[in-house]
Amino acid sequence: MSVRFFNVTLTARGSGRGVDVRVGYVRVSTVEQNTVRQLDGIEVGKTFTDTASGKDVARPKLEELIGYVRDGDTVVVHSMDRLARNLDDLRRLVRVLTGKGVRVEFVKENLTFTGDDSPMANLLLNMMGAFAEFERALILERQREGIAAAKKRGVYTGRKPALTAEQARHLRERAAKGEPKASLAREFGISRETVYTYLKALPDLQEDHRPLPDVGVYDQLLVRRK
Repeated sequence: MSVRFFNVTLTARGSGRGVDVRVGYVRVSTVEQNTVRQLDGIEVGKTFTDTASGKDVARPKLEELIGYVRDGDTVVVHSMDRLARNLDDLRRLVRVLTGKGVRVEFVKENLTFTGDDSPMANLLLNMMGAFAEFERALILERQREGIAAAKKRGVYTGRKPALTAEQARHLRERAAKGEPKASLAREFGISRETVYTYLKALPDLQEDHRPLPDVGVYDQLLVRRK
């Protein structure tokens, strides 16, 4: 049984979740980025958030979302480029979600997809997805050009290090004592790959036990040469 009012459909469900759920998906590239801004003012019952770059294949929260939603639910995303890595990825994800009876809403593009394979729906998905992919490519190109120009002027400092010199020293010391890399990564707030990068970039310094040279011998040699 379903009741429709204010253009919203409420459906009785026996799973304990109650009515159809509006689920938000948020993706940010770094932990410093603001996650609230993407769905600010949008009412959702549950939100899944991934911290991953646009080219990153591993998006565990997105996979969790796909397993969570059911027929009648709605997935709300700020924009197409937040959901997908490229046009092919966008088409695949929308097809997977709508195949489960889930609506997909994109706030920025003001588009909703329900699985209706009409020519117009397919055209809009492909066209807007291509625009989003093109826009992202332009942004990356501008970033590369900006970095190249900054390097030419000698003002490019590169990315801020994930750890200070003191933190890197502590990391190496604790790794040398056998602490698990995963535990160190969690404690220092970095990925395991970054842990290994620091360990490779900063090789252990072996203590030099060789005796110091006899300074008196060198003094005698200098006197003789005079």
